Amino acid sequence: MCRLVGIVASEITEFGLVLKEAPRSLARLSREHPDGWGVAAHGGPDSIPPPSERSPHQGIWRVHKGTDPAGECDRFLEVASRSAGTVLIAHVRQKTVGPTSLANTHPFVQSGWVFAHNGTLVDHASLRAQTSAARLAQVRGDTDSEVLFAFLLTRLDQAGLTHVASSAGAREEATRVIAGAAAELRARKAGAFNFLLSDGASCFVHRFGRSLFLLERSPHEPARERASVGPGAPPAAPWTPRRHAVLVASERLTEEPWRELPEGTFLRIDRGPTPTIRAADAPERAAS
Repeated sequence: MCRLVGIVASEITEFGLVLKEAPRSLARLSREHPDGWGVAAHGGPDSIPPPSERSPHQGIWRVHKGTDPAGECDRFLEVASRSAGTVLIAHVRQKTVGPTSLANTHPFVQSGWVFAHNGTLVDHASLRAQTSAARLAQVRGDTDSEVLFAFLLTRLDQAGLTHVASSAGAREEATRVIAGAAAELRARKAGAFNFLLSDGASCFVHRFGRSLFLLERSPHEPARERASVGPGAPPAAPWTPRRHAVLVASERLTEEPWRELPEGTFLRIDRGPTPTIRAADAPERAAS
């Protein structure tokens, strides 16, 4: 098992709350999920990494990983303190397939896409058989999660959607492709696979076999104090009048009104200019 969290926000947002400050932050959850951590952030003033850290497959994602338990790792705590952007995909791992190593640590990045998975898949041979040789060649670790990522990218490649255009039609076609692939795996009883998949403009969210919760923070809410987060937490920056964000996590991280997503849920969260939740079966209708 693992724990993951995603954020899609209308403006640059500091991610320290979910990473290390909340009552069930990833740092605290790492006591039970100690086998590595990863943080991928998109957007923000430091979107373009320095030359020494650039990689052609990362695009403008800033990705940091480690193999120590997040809550005991100075590097994670430093990254959590300064991490900000408009999209976050973060993960702490409890290994089930593959040893503790950087190669096996989520989130994974290829072709400008970032992917994190919670769960365990079975029948890896079948999944690999439906994945292109080019994508399998990019798999560096031993996890079922990275093979699932390669499988989903194969489906996008086959549809000509590796790099999703800005048009609404292309994004909705990508939604249908990914939702269809997930439905096939559910029908085959392929195992448990919650996942977050994002290109920085949208985040695709799937729940199957593990818990998953969603919280929507709207611009109409009053400025937030950490009283809603938990006792003893330091003061927070005010929730600005423009800020709108959607958070997805394996657990309710704070004392706010998170709602549990039903089993089999597949959603797309579009980032801008206002984060919008769209159901896979009705892309033009915001999910309730």
